[in-house]
Amino acid sequence: MSDLLRAPAEIKYAEELDWLESIDDNPKPFSWRLSPKMIRLFILGSERADGLDHEVSQKWFGDRSIVERAIVTLASDRGLLLIGDPGTGKSWLAELLAAAVCRNSTLVVQGTAGTTEDHIKYSWNVSMVIAKGQSRESMIPSPIMTAMESGVIGRFEELTRSTSDVQDALISILSEKYISVPELDSDNIVFAKPGFSVIATANSRDRGVNDLSSALKRRFNFVRIPVVTNKKSEAEIVRFRTEELLRRHQIELDVPPTLLDVLLQSFADLRASAAAAASDDEKLESALSTAEQIGVLEDAILHSNFFGERALTARTLASSLVGSLARREPEDLAILNKYLHGVVEPRSKEEGGSWPEFLEGGRDAIATLS
Repeated sequence: MSDLLRAPAEIKYAEELDWLESIDDNPKPFSWRLSPKMIRLFILGSERADGLDHEVSQKWFGDRSIVERAIVTLASDRGLLLIGDPGTGKSWLAELLAAAVCRNSTLVVQGTAGTTEDHIKYSWNVSMVIAKGQSRESMIPSPIMTAMESGVIGRFEELTRSTSDVQDALISILSEKYISVPELDSDNIVFAKPGFSVIATANSRDRGVNDLSSALKRRFNFVRIPVVTNKKSEAEIVRFRTEELLRRHQIELDVPPTLLDVLLQSFADLRASAAAAASDDEKLESALSTAEQIGVLEDAILHSNFFGERALTARTLASSLVGSLARREPEDLAILNKYLHGVVEPRSKEEGGSWPEFLEGGRDAIATLS
């Protein structure tokens, strides 16, 4: 695993999955590798009341009912659509579910404006077609078709970014559970095996890009992933991802709890400001998601490790925040400058602590970018 830039969940947590599979005596739908109870345990982590010999780490932080509904949907004949704001962990939850159900989370189609029916059905190996004609051997199955033939989970990222033609092609796959190959005279239907399902994700902010048809909506169970607003839960997510980064880069660097509090409070302040803004021009272009918060902290940690004193400081954190969130010039810089002067400056005088250094670092970063 050390020679992979990013190992998929089934490889990253292979030992844990093997152990859970070895002790799992609960009923399993289809050819699932784990039972629904063990999948929930794998994703949400173990508790002392579970009475297990090994501790199972928590990998996704959210409401238990969301995970349970997602698992139940996959055990039915309907597709699962995870929908929510950017950075709410939709793709990560989809990957964990696929890894736990079938030990393969890599059968993925990425929805874009350029995604075609070929990407969810099949295409052809041109050289083989020229040499031997069209046959099953010269056909290149899509990740979705491969999932159908194997009876496993296929994933479709950013469904609403794909065109209506692609979405319509997915309707027949979800409803009929087979794909016709009219170019072939025989063996021209690929049927889905038991266990096949599709997990799709969609950003709620993409509404209006390529809205889902009512026919496609009927083929999915919608599970909405809310934005994390609980500061404790958000802190757990940020710590979890940051610890992964430190292990991956073999960095020995502490993240002081006071600086984590500064980061969490800054994002809470900026979200409140965005919610009260009268127009889009008064909002940062950033969605201010938990994922972006993690990105700010990771940037600050890496900068401190490579160019600093191997200690995270409030100045570096402020510089990373401004550099990550200032995407429009001068609009975003003006919004961040207003935040520093209107919120951070009074707080630094009243509370002290890390806030004065954070204020100074933010001002310097804005001056550099202006």
